[in-house]
Amino acid sequence: MLAKSVKSIPPEASYEPKWDGFRSICFRDVDEVELGSRNERPMTRYFPELVAAAKDELPERCVIDGEIIIATDHGLDFEALQQRIHPADSRVRMLAEHTPASFIAFDLLALGEDDYTGRPFSERRAALVDALAGSAGLSGRSIHVTPATTDLATAQRWFDEFEGAGLDGVVAKPLGITYQPDKRVMFKIKHERTADCVVAGYRVHKSGGDAIGSLLLGLYNNDGTLASVGVIGAFPMAERRRLFTELQPLVTAFDGHPWNWAAHEAGERTPRKNEYSRWNAGKDLSFVPLRPERVVEVRYDHMEGARFRHTAQFNRWRPDREPQSCTYAQLETPVTFKLGDIVPSLGGV
Repeated sequence: MLAKSVKSIPPEASYEPKWDGFRSICFRDVDEVELGSRNERPMTRYFPELVAAAKDELPERCVIDGEIIIATDHGLDFEALQQRIHPADSRVRMLAEHTPASFIAFDLLALGEDDYTGRPFSERRAALVDALAGSAGLSGRSIHVTPATTDLATAQRWFDEFEGAGLDGVVAKPLGITYQPDKRVMFKIKHERTADCVVAGYRVHKSGGDAIGSLLLGLYNNDGTLASVGVIGAFPMAERRRLFTELQPLVTAFDGHPWNWAAHEAGERTPRKNEYSRWNAGKDLSFVPLRPERVVEVRYDHMEGARFRHTAQFNRWRPDREPQSCTYAQLETPVTFKLGDIVPSLGGV
């Protein structure tokens, strides 16, 4: 079941923190456990610790909707979560030990022989809390029930405070809705901010070499280096072709470009380090360098480390801004908030 983006928190609903991880449905049938992604891709092999936790902590037969996360002392770590999707079984096992995942449960689809999808959310929520009460297993707790409230003021406070722990908003669920797969009958309210960024390169569109696929964005560090912070790519096709022509005078060689790989120290994050996508091995992520002279204002929700967590959205061009003025100092920094204050069973993180 999906959520529709809205600008403000609606009244008369059940409210939950919006967790920033991998959406997943967990199926348990005694000793058989499967984790499926939102697009029905199998996730089970990447999280053996959650398979063990499901056998230890969940009812013997159940289907539970939730989110796979990695919790740290500094909040949620989505980058570490991405690293868990690895083809080598030995590395999967090593990461399961060193960066173990947790499962945040927020809906109950089936329990025993009973199908709960046709029941109202208020009933599903109560059954979920009851089913997972005291679910800590022999090795501790890895599966947690998300907090929820029907108080609008509390939901607004969560929206304001929980971002400091890496959460990215609030989800509102009408109390009477049934579980409707692929339907946007829930609501999500996410943070939205703007930033002025330098355009330092582009990738061509998959349709051919005469259209922009995405623009690569940068912000300047205190030492004057230009860091890669993300991309924007949602343009109409006519605009993609117009931008391609307009940007050609700015095309340059990598020699002297801020993202000239030979000039970077080992371990520094640049677009080159992600030249091929972990999610699509055949997707080429190399790019055409541009002289960093144009500034664009983009909309974004929040940061993941030094980068935009999600693809930014085009707002407007800023010919009045100097590229060197586009620094991290313009970004709002959320107040730090501990995950353990949100879900006590997550412990000290």
